[in-house]
Amino acid sequence: QVQLVESGGGLVQAGGSLRLSCAASGSIFSINAMGWYRQAPGKQRELVADITSGGSTNYADSVKGRFTISRANAENTVYLQMNSLKPEDTDVYYCRIRIGSRLYWGQGTQVTVSS
Repeated sequence: QVQLVESGGGLVQAGGSLRLSCAASGSIFSINAMGWYRQAPGKQRELVADITSGGSTNYADSVKGRFTISRANAENTVYLQMNSLKPEDTDVYYCRIRIGSRLYWGQGTQVTVSS
């Protein structure tokens, strides 16, 4: 019964910024972790960034220093601030949350960075 709604994707020029958001709703008691993943055609889905309930963060090497993950616990929302975007960041971005041992995915939002 958990649903994740993503927003904030779009088309931006190289060097620009976007802010993705993901709001979780439904039968939620406690979220243990929230994260962002991306997947390009023909490639596996890969971790971009995640954040635990304790506030620990982890980033892919390719985005470290450019992207920042944050959360608003009261609203069950996670954000991804993306700065200094590069064409290679072009992907579909997916939100994921973990509640206990269960995983839930968002619908994906397209990010396109032009050169």
